[in-house]
This record gives sequence, structure tokens and C-alpha cells, in this order.
Amino acid sequence: MIRVFCSFIGGSLFGLGLWISGMTDTTKVQGFLDVFGAWNPTLAFVMGGAMLPMAIAWRIVDRRKTAMLGLPFPPMPAPRFDRDLVVGSVLFGIGWALVGLCPGPALASVSFGGSGGLVFLIGMSAAIVASRYLMDPRSSQTKRT
Repeated sequence: MIRVFCSFIGGSLFGLGLWISGMTDTTKVQGFLDVFGAWNPTLAFVMGGAMLPMAIAWRIVDRRKTAMLGLPFPPMPAPRFDRDLVVGSVLFGIGWALVGLCPGPALASVSFGGSGGLVFLIGMSAAIVASRYLMDPRSSQTKRT
């Protein structure tokens, strides 16, 4: 139960941060991605504000054996740079640029009545399901384990 409560608190803080920073506003996100037009650099400060505490958190995790709740930390995945990473990143970036939402802000926008966020989440869910059928069967078997 404590794990669910901590997850709720963490998710709530994330959503509150998105809302306060304005990152649930699709025009602000699209303005950041419009580097040749009316560029809005505020998203860079939001990303920087997220990377600094995360860098500190990873330093702390390196020195600990278990999380605060007593569970072991999952192993770090091996760094890899392959076709799936590049294609997935490009598709994510295209979707982000076209719609101005990524999964976190889309979920947050649904909570305050944003129908655009709901449509995005439905489309994203459909793409996740479809990707399992479109991927190379050899690579999808290794990812499921």
C-alpha cells in the first residue's frame, strides 16, 4: 500500500509540475519545437529543471543497495543505439511536434477535460498495440522477456 501511495505522490508532483510549467499547453510545446519560427525556449528550462534532480538521484542510487521502500533497484539497461531506438525517437518527435503532447502531458490534460489529450492517448495506445504486430518477430521476442 505504501508503494501505491508513493507512486500517487510522485505522479501528482509530476502532473503538478507539468501544469505549473505550462507543458500541458500544446502551443507552448510546439513553440519550443519551432526553432525556425517563433521559438519559445521555456521547455528547455523545464527539461533542465528535471535533469538536475535526476542526476543527483542517480548519484544517490549508485551508493544504495535498496530503495527507500526496501525493494531492490532494477538493473540499469545496457546502453544500445539501434534501428528501433532511432525509428521510435523519430516517430515520437514527429508526433510531439504535430500534436504538442507526449504521454505525460497528454494524461495530465485529460484530467482537466482536454479532449485533445484523450484522442492522443487513444491513438498512442493503438500505436503501441499495433507496433507489437508490425515489429520484427525476432526483436519483439527479446523485448518481452
